[in-house]
Amino acid sequence: MRLPRAPRLPLPAWTATLTWKAAVFITVMCCALAALLGVLVHVSVTRQTVGEARNKALDRLMDVTRMYEAGEQLPPGSGLDPPQLPASLRALAVSGRRGTLVDDDNGRPTMWAAGPADGKALAAEIDYTQSARTINGLDKAILGSSILAIGATLLVGVFAVTRITRRLHQTATVARRIDAGDLDARVNDPRTKDPSRHQDEVATVAGALDTMASTLQGKLLSEQRFTADVAHELRTPLTGLHAAAELLPEGRPAELVRDRVRAMRSLTEDLLEISRLDAGSETVDLDLQQLAPVVERVVRGSVASGTAEADTTVTVVRDACVETDKRRLERVVGNLVANAHRHGKAPVELTVHGPVVTVRDHGTGYPDYLLDHGPQRFRTDAGSKGHGLGLTIAVGQAAVIGAELTFSNAPDGGAVARLELPEYVDLESPAGEGAPNGE
Repeated sequence: MRLPRAPRLPLPAWTATLTWKAAVFITVMCCALAALLGVLVHVSVTRQTVGEARNKALDRLMDVTRMYEAGEQLPPGSGLDPPQLPASLRALAVSGRRGTLVDDDNGRPTMWAAGPADGKALAAEIDYTQSARTINGLDKAILGSSILAIGATLLVGVFAVTRITRRLHQTATVARRIDAGDLDARVNDPRTKDPSRHQDEVATVAGALDTMASTLQGKLLSEQRFTADVAHELRTPLTGLHAAAELLPEGRPAELVRDRVRAMRSLTEDLLEISRLDAGSETVDLDLQQLAPVVERVVRGSVASGTAEADTTVTVVRDACVETDKRRLERVVGNLVANAHRHGKAPVELTVHGPVVTVRDHGTGYPDYLLDHGPQRFRTDAGSKGHGLGLTIAVGQAAVIGAELTFSNAPDGGAVARLELPEYVDLESPAGEGAPNGE
């Protein structure tokens, strides 16, 4: 039976940053390098220190052996089968070989040397305390210097990486500003200004982003100028065409001509409005408005003008006072209602719930491209009437008045447009209620 895997604990967001990863990498590499160098130095110095002590012990053993063979009295620290002699070294000497061993003699490090003598072990000892202190001091010095080296390297590495990540964050911030519509945003990395100066990878990315933004801005400005120029140039002949159509004798052909002229004039006005929105030249005239009466008035006007049908209902859950531009608000709501009737299916339901206006139809819903990327001018579903400018203008005007317009599809079918405006709250009112109608 296969046991289920335990769920992974989510790591904090800061662990995904390049600075943290670089710090961990530098720390691990420094620790590995310090450990490797420390081991090499420790082994080398220990081998040298132990070798010197071993030679001294063997030299002392040779002196003791000569004295033993001459029948002289053995000096202190030597003897035949001393009780402190380690058993392993004793066995080695009894077997006929000489050897050395470091052992602890009553808390004192001692280097023993032993050899055979008449079937017994003749041993001599020397004080190993100074050698042990040397090795311990060396180990502490290696550890302390390693910690200092790791800390210094980590600080320098993090400082260098932070400079790079700061430039990357600046580049990302500029990219987000461009994505939000600020086409004047540039990184302006100083490394990209001087051709004789070598560029690193970050400067290359920053320069490419600035070049892309400049090219994109130029193309968009060219398109905006083209749209505005075409719309302006069409107004004069359309005005003459409209006057000429009014002089035609009454009849079906005259009605068809007038209807097409009205459609062309409406399209031209929409293009002019879009060009003004693209240019950012629109100014708002803010005033306090009760939201429900404005919505009801837009619906009545849409029904009267024929852009909306009679089965358009308005439900007020809670009215709210909003500070907005009434003309632009009416334009947004009117376009949403007209779009619901043109591309959706009746009944069309409008709901006012505080500062939020919801427009819903019962058609097939918004297409996927609109939900993913928002309205696109001159793009509609196959077989649909219109030019895709109504929702584009609604989004632009909503942004001008500081409202948020979102699009979705209802679970049981139908398109849903949600317009949320900033609600006005009178802080001086005891109940915190909205101000009265500012019309």
